[in-house]
Amino acid sequence: MFAFIARQPILDCQKDVFAYELLFRDGKGGCFPDATSEKVAAIAERFNPLGLDDMSAQKMSFINFRAETLISRFPTNLDPQRVVVELSESPDHGSGLIEACKHIKQLGYQIALDDPMMLSSQSAILPLLDIVKVDIGKIRADYVTRRLPRFADANVKLIAENVGTHDAFTQCRELGFDLFQGYFFAQPEARIARQLPASKMNLVDLMGESSAEDFDINRINQIIERDAALSYLLLRFINNPTINKRHEISSLKHALNYMGEVEIKKFIALLSLAHLGDEKPLEVIHMSLVRAKFFDLLAQQRGQRTDPPVGFLIGLFSLLDALLDQDMPGILKQLPLVDEVNNALLGKSSEFNHYLALVRAFESALWLNVIKQSKALDIDQKQLHSLYNQAIVWGNSVRSTMSSYFPTTRSL
Repeated sequence: MFAFIARQPILDCQKDVFAYELLFRDGKGGCFPDATSEKVAAIAERFNPLGLDDMSAQKMSFINFRAETLISRFPTNLDPQRVVVELSESPDHGSGLIEACKHIKQLGYQIALDDPMMLSSQSAILPLLDIVKVDIGKIRADYVTRRLPRFADANVKLIAENVGTHDAFTQCRELGFDLFQGYFFAQPEARIARQLPASKMNLVDLMGESSAEDFDINRINQIIERDAALSYLLLRFINNPTINKRHEISSLKHALNYMGEVEIKKFIALLSLAHLGDEKPLEVIHMSLVRAKFFDLLAQQRGQRTDPPVGFLIGLFSLLDALLDQDMPGILKQLPLVDEVNNALLGKSSEFNHYLALVRAFESALWLNVIKQSKALDIDQKQLHSLYNQAIVWGNSVRSTMSSYFPTTRSL
């Protein structure tokens, strides 16, 4: 479906996604594969025609390039309005790269430097840079503070990399960083033992119905009819062309005739999650969507039962602690989920522990871990990549359906 690629979100100060960095398994250090590699032809044939939007959800794409690729065979068929060219090597090692960057800038591409330590004090590349990425785990805060004015004066935007906690995000924002890369947004801000508010009880009821073996459509209708926003969003979900290409659905009962109980259970779970996390960074919900579809596809591949859709529900609810700022055991005590889902979310299921380790490997481009889980699950690596790519496309589609909940692309 695609070349072997992972993506990592880059967020702005409001924790909205500005772009995704794309990491290539077949390229050294996650870079776009070498110009001499046979993989380049495969990417040009299979990946580019699909459009970067299939991986980057209509956001900007950061792609890391080696100097040799930029100098000799830069892929000019990439859209300069969608792609930021990221340098992975010091631009001061030879004039060839500087000249290549000048040409790339003339083509309309923005240029990012992966590490400010690559820059000498008189670097010729600085006037060509639009963005500089700073690994906050490797560079001291005092160094950043001293160097920030230099980049600000040059109108260069700064990305803080490896931002792993909310405290680190706050510190980097106060230092003057513009964008942030890392999974801080998928971590609870504060683990507080508290009850879910009464306003969320409709959602709790829906979550319970989504995991029940028995399907009580009248009960679900009663819950949804209490909230006009739930009714509206349900119909938007069900009429998404990715999900339902044949019939215009006008009600839950109407949908049941065409989709069946299992698919309806998935979408009432989606409804509950979308509203339960309405105060959190939207990328947390997007990650949950991708995980849900990926776990669902894995469960089918492994011959797991699908009613209730346990794999889907475990993936969808796997980030509840980040959405609700509570620990998972405390959350699950308040939710009427079946034991199989509860146990998996608490890490007590060997099967689903493999799924979680695998999705984290994809999210972080830990390819050796993908290989390890491929062997553990007895699923070919290429098949795993195909399933994950399907999950990304599905998650993007559902996200676009929820347009009122997700922001449009921002520009620098």
